[in-house]
Amino acid sequence: MRWSVYVICLFLTVAASAAPLSAADERAERLKAAQADPGALKAALDAGHKASFFCANCHGETGVAKFPNVPNLAGQNPAYLLEQIRKFRSGERKDEFMQGMIKVLKEEDLIPIALFYASSPVPPGHADAALAAQGKALFMRTCIQCHGEHAHGNDLIPRLAGQQPTYLQTAITRYRDKTGQRNDPRMLAATGSLKNEEIAALVQFLVQVH
Repeated sequence: MRWSVYVICLFLTVAASAAPLSAADERAERLKAAQADPGALKAALDAGHKASFFCANCHGETGVAKFPNVPNLAGQNPAYLLEQIRKFRSGERKDEFMQGMIKVLKEEDLIPIALFYASSPVPPGHADAALAAQGKALFMRTCIQCHGEHAHGNDLIPRLAGQQPTYLQTAITRYRDKTGQRNDPRMLAATGSLKNEEIAALVQFLVQVH
């Protein structure tokens, strides 16, 4: 009896380890492999630069957006960018234009594009010093736990430092107003009580952080 239980447990363990990875998990593994190999990373960056022409019309040739309501992709964590692509494809993140555009991208181009934009620097913007000081105090109370001291984010949290001011203003307001376009429960809770002038101060702080 004991051996039967042992054999069953062993079988389940082996079966679980042999289970196929999801598309997102497989993408994450390929991303790590590319980052760990200098030669593969260089090749991916070159390929991403070429493939990103599709995105450059809005997000800019190096990920610094051409339009005020479009986010910068430069400096974002590549894993975060890949997760946003997955969310647009699944409909978890809603934007009719982006959902349509991302479906056209080839699977083999996703990791190179994410790595290319992640490697591109984003210059800090200009801000009102007094408002930025108010925004910094609010950021340290409300946002630092997730976005980090310098607002650089991580593989699950976006970089906000140096982001487009109009885009930031719109995104934070949508969270606060629960429009349904952005649905992260942490952000819904964090922004729920923000006043318009507090959002404006936060934006002024974030656009000049590097």
